[in-house]
Amino acid sequence: RRLNGEPTAYITGHREFYGLDFYVDPRVLIPRPESELLVETALGLAQNHPLFTIAEIGTGCGAIAISLALSLPEAKIYATDISAAALEVALVNCQKHGVIDRVHLLQGDMLDPVPEPVDLIIANLPYVKQSKLAPMSPARFEPLLALDGGSDGTERIRQLCRQVDSKLLPGGFLLLEIGQGQRGAVIAFLHTIFPDGEIEVVPDLSGIDRVISLSLTTSKHELANAQPSQL
Repeated sequence: RRLNGEPTAYITGHREFYGLDFYVDPRVLIPRPESELLVETALGLAQNHPLFTIAEIGTGCGAIAISLALSLPEAKIYATDISAAALEVALVNCQKHGVIDRVHLLQGDMLDPVPEPVDLIIANLPYVKQSKLAPMSPARFEPLLALDGGSDGTERIRQLCRQVDSKLLPGGFLLLEIGQGQRGAVIAFLHTIFPDGEIEVVPDLSGIDRVISLSLTTSKHELANAQPSQL
């Protein structure tokens, strides 16, 4: 199977993320180390801004939602995915890590199934351009739905951003993982929807702009555990 190019995580059924072990199989995208920056950024925000309710969109195997649940034991977390098969994997991991009572798994598109406005919306949505999918060997094994970001890679991100206003509490935050070179397009789109929103960008360890933070407050917020470039 490995000689055929199948990812090791699918063969072993395991993937480490944020120091935790998660079950994975071809029903879900394999969590990437870069996505740990989403968790770190959210926990940095939580140091100064209580995050009582969180919605993770496109949860996949549940790695981000579960990592947040274990680090923020007082938080109620909604984890959505359009794929029922992916949520089956997330359920296994919620049970494995003992957070089934605090991570509410919801099937549906984007924010549609989230029943109430929340303090934080966090998402690692598909951001690979369609034109780049064919040469990617893991894409032969990973679910296309979890990779395909449309013609420019930001289609799903823009879809989510259009829904944010109705599901984010005043003073709330939106955290998005983005692909290389997508910073300008995503920020410009956010500014059209939230002209008064405060936007910060957090680079990953390679120096690539990886996380965009939108705050709906009027005061300045520093992201702990990261060194954002203030726009």
